[in-house]
Amino acid sequence: MAPHISQCTLFSYISLFHFIFITLAQSDNYIIHMNLSAMPKAFSSHHTWYLSTLSSALENSQLATTDNHNSPISSKLIYTYTHAMNGFSANLSPKEYESLKNSLGYISSIPDLPLKLDTTHSPQFLGLNPNKGAWHDSNFGQDVIIGLVDTGVWPESESFKDNGITNIPSKWKGQCENSIHFNSSLCNQKLIGAKFFNKGILAKYPNITLGLNSTRDTTGHGTHTSSTAAGSRVEQASFFGYAIGTASGIASNSRIAMYKALWEGGVQSSDVIAAIDAGISDGVDVLSISFGLNEIPLYEDPVAIATFAAMEKGVFVSTSAGNNGPDITTLHNGTPWVITVAAGTTDRDFHGTLTLGNGKKITGSSRYIGTFSTDNVPIVFMGLCDNVTELEILKRKFVVCEDKNGTSIADQVNNLDAANVFGAVLISNVSDTYYSRNSFATIIVDPINGEIVKAYIKRYYNSTSSASMSFMKTGFDVKPAPTVDSYSSRGPSFSCPFVLKPDITAPGTSILAAWPTNVPVLQLNAHKFFSKFNIESGTSMACPHVAGVAALIKGAHHDWSPAAIRSAIMTTSDIFDNTNEQIKEIDTGYIATPFALGAGHINPNRALDPGLVYDVGVKDYVNLLCALDYSQQNITTITRSSSNDCSKPSLDLNYPSFIAFFDGGNSSSSTVQEFHRIVTNVGEGQTTYVANITPIEGFHVSVIPNKLVFKEKNEKLSYKLRIEVSNMTKYVNIGSLTWMDVKHVVRSPIVVTTIYVM
Repeated sequence: MAPHISQCTLFSYISLFHFIFITLAQSDNYIIHMNLSAMPKAFSSHHTWYLSTLSSALENSQLATTDNHNSPISSKLIYTYTHAMNGFSANLSPKEYESLKNSLGYISSIPDLPLKLDTTHSPQFLGLNPNKGAWHDSNFGQDVIIGLVDTGVWPESESFKDNGITNIPSKWKGQCENSIHFNSSLCNQKLIGAKFFNKGILAKYPNITLGLNSTRDTTGHGTHTSSTAAGSRVEQASFFGYAIGTASGIASNSRIAMYKALWEGGVQSSDVIAAIDAGISDGVDVLSISFGLNEIPLYEDPVAIATFAAMEKGVFVSTSAGNNGPDITTLHNGTPWVITVAAGTTDRDFHGTLTLGNGKKITGSSRYIGTFSTDNVPIVFMGLCDNVTELEILKRKFVVCEDKNGTSIADQVNNLDAANVFGAVLISNVSDTYYSRNSFATIIVDPINGEIVKAYIKRYYNSTSSASMSFMKTGFDVKPAPTVDSYSSRGPSFSCPFVLKPDITAPGTSILAAWPTNVPVLQLNAHKFFSKFNIESGTSMACPHVAGVAALIKGAHHDWSPAAIRSAIMTTSDIFDNTNEQIKEIDTGYIATPFALGAGHINPNRALDPGLVYDVGVKDYVNLLCALDYSQQNITTITRSSSNDCSKPSLDLNYPSFIAFFDGGNSSSSTVQEFHRIVTNVGEGQTTYVANITPIEGFHVSVIPNKLVFKEKNEKLSYKLRIEVSNMTKYVNIGSLTWMDVKHVVRSPIVVTTIYVM
């Protein structure tokens, strides 16, 4: 069973809001894409043109066209967009919507869809060191600006203090806006931007309750992600004694700008586009986006559309893969011009100790925060623990439950809570300590140790079997680590399967980061617990780790494009864990495929000096969109350009990974696929790279040429990778291409598969 994911319960109510409000509404929100080149010269700005266009579509032809905040037009208009896309969003009746489609300059439109919201130790786990490597070489990402589209921020947190941080860069055009319980004076040289966007969700659901109409964080998610990416160092941070140490964001000298577009009532596309639009205008260098839409084409995906504009402006965008794993094709944000981040574990765990009456000590996972000092408590085995009545009679005993298939642990916890048990031992493969945060003392042990517990109870059944528990222990050097966690969504991408996704794995499980002090981290019965830091899991937590690493790279290489930064992160990543074995999937123990792991696990220090990079320009992305058989209208929706040249369509993007599709059951289908790549030497100068291919069973893989001789820095050379089927027996086949010189190892994953999702 997939473990609990941060804020999952809060945002799952969005489907309920849909059902309630859609039946009541006479109108709905739409995002309208316009051809800016069609704007008549009579209009002084695109804003006035959009107002006029909207006016002509309204049922009442007598409506005024002036920008009056009390006029019906202004009540219909939600946002006008300048950077993320050309167009606007509006609340329209069906008749108004149909009328608008006939307007001059109209390209396309989509409904305003809801989106799904998907550290004291993780910097050290990633090998970051203040005296050398990425932290040292980038000065901790100094003066790089990271924007986050999220739930807001808690500005008083120590993670946002600006001690020792230099003046705000002159390139910054944004600001901190005054809002309810958020005075602009709360910002400083660390937190330099704060804006909120909720016109879209309010237009769609006028009676909705959003919490504070403010950039202040009322759920905790945005505070957690922003401090993960770029939080300042905080000494003696912990979660009730767990994970005690110095908390630090990945790029602790980078600046933070918060764009609040995620609310307790949900997330609307129109608000997200407006937030990204503002981030581009303000001058962010990096965007972190921990949410997305499932199974939707690129030209209908607001994140894909808005981030294309960000990419054109040189903004690196980190997105979360989603929390719907471990099944394949569950990934969202499979957009070719962003980096898509999967989630993994670290080598740290939080545990308690179960001491059996015979003296045997067993360590298990736990985040129980209560005090517990009772010894020699009777312990009993109750199997699946599916009978609350039987559990209720077990007063002052430890109850042992067995989660046979990874799907019953949540029900077991609910049953134990309903029975008001004294303490519990849960035997399960589930790694997330969320299920141990209960009002009763709880330890989760793996099945191997579970057998020891069961054998002890059985042996002493006719006498008194007993045990004691102790808690609040943090362990390090857990092996194997990292692993890809079960909840992390898997590829291939629905929206563009011809680009291998996800791209990279980063720490996402049990991440400690800042939290609002008035938002409970835990509620046990009627008692609420508060803390300055909280431990959360999800690809939402992995995404800002990569945003922080991108800031470090940007700090050291100011002129690198988003594609070059992505390439550096991917080709230098790790594929081996701390036991020197290939990284595995936690739920199966099998070697993780690139559909789960991406290119590998992020390695910040190596990413600053990748040797070679695979760069991609706007024209390359347009060629890809053309090859996807998108109409000119669909392509223009993404690119904002009415002149998209489709004379050279190509699915073969200059990407640092390879995915080949073959029809394994059709002997008449093509048996050869070729990829062409161009690499840029970003090393010191003259060097020679030699290719090495990891063999793929059932295929002949070759590279031409197999040696690249560079004469100078920034020189570009090309090569061809050829894959020929000889005997395809498996659905998914994995290999890699590695280019090596005397200093660098530049590795790209290769996937050959029959899985095709479009």
